[in-house]
Amino acid sequence: MPWKEQVIETMREEFVKRVLAHEKSKASLCREYGISRPTGDKWIERYLNSESLSDQSRAPHIVANRTDKDTEAFIVAYRKKYPAIGATKIHRMLQDEGVTDIPCPRTINEIFKRNGLITKEASQAATPHVRFAKSKPNEMWQADFKGHFAIKNGFRCHPLDIIDDCTRFNLCCSPLGSETFYEVRQHMERIFAEYGMPYSFLCDNGTPWGTPQSTGFSRFEVWFMELGILTLHGRILHPQTQGKEERFNGSLTREFLKYTVFENQDDAIKKFAEYREFYNNKRPHFALDLDTPAKHYHASERVYPEKISEWEYGDGYELRKVKSTGYVTIRGQGYFLSEAFGDKTIATRESSKGSNLINLYFRQFKIGQIDVEKRVFTFKRAYLIENDPRFQRAYEKKSVKSGSTVVK
Repeated sequence: MPWKEQVIETMREEFVKRVLAHEKSKASLCREYGISRPTGDKWIERYLNSESLSDQSRAPHIVANRTDKDTEAFIVAYRKKYPAIGATKIHRMLQDEGVTDIPCPRTINEIFKRNGLITKEASQAATPHVRFAKSKPNEMWQADFKGHFAIKNGFRCHPLDIIDDCTRFNLCCSPLGSETFYEVRQHMERIFAEYGMPYSFLCDNGTPWGTPQSTGFSRFEVWFMELGILTLHGRILHPQTQGKEERFNGSLTREFLKYTVFENQDDAIKKFAEYREFYNNKRPHFALDLDTPAKHYHASERVYPEKISEWEYGDGYELRKVKSTGYVTIRGQGYFLSEAFGDKTIATRESSKGSNLINLYFRQFKIGQIDVEKRVFTFKRAYLIENDPRFQRAYEKKSVKSGSTVVK
């Protein structure tokens, strides 16, 4: 009890004893202690009934609209089951499960606070983010590896995450044993067989997506070009380019990895699949007006081919075979393209900007340009010949008479 409160209680007791001892009249003692007669009578009555003379709470015994204990206990238990899911999403999840008489999200949040269920980390994670999104499913997929870690049997787990940019639908949440092109390709083929193929694929510059040679191509990029998929890379040291994938990795950590122990690879595969099922079909998403991703996603119309067909370049192109070393010969001079193109056929054609500029093509992609006078590449990167998404926004801002988006 605070010291000040003890002094007040002692003075009240002193007042009552002096009144009962008839030391002075009650009225004069009330004036001496600076209290009213009704207040003096209250202290005398409490003293005679052996009640405390300290200040009592003015809070009502019954609070109108207060959540009943059973409902609060149910909300607390549900939050402990999903400790990283916020009040608004839990409210929606309970609605989707058919639970009635649910408190509003604000009340649920107050229940969390009363029961110590909100951490600083959770509050920061709930900060709304503004994101741009593709308008249709499968226009773009985003992919990333969530940092690898050791599981209980000593092996390392490399979680591969792939989400649809438009719907946030998780197409892959798998614990791989490595980050090699061979293992990733196996998983991509499985995903393509189930969901079809995207038009573009956003990833970082690490293994196996990119290449340490800033002027080269990875086997992954070349394989995707054979499938007609444009590979886009986030800017180096700018993870926000893959904002949705980074957001998913954060949710994966807070909602799943933080509370889960993996015995072995099989156990990890099973538990990652369970989280993916939860994320796609039960967990609401603010960007989807609290719908689940599964309600908005549908498989792609682009079917994964069993065999990659030959490409017809048409008139005006000259075909060149790339050596296994990655070199291609143009007008008697060898130029290093990439070992990823080894033994593959590309096409060349003079640029409309000058006869000294030779454009290089692989299927429906422009992959580079050589200045034969300077004997150097002016650039080496994959662009769609038509409708490259990196140019669409720029073209929308201009009045283009032809109405087409063509890399010349």
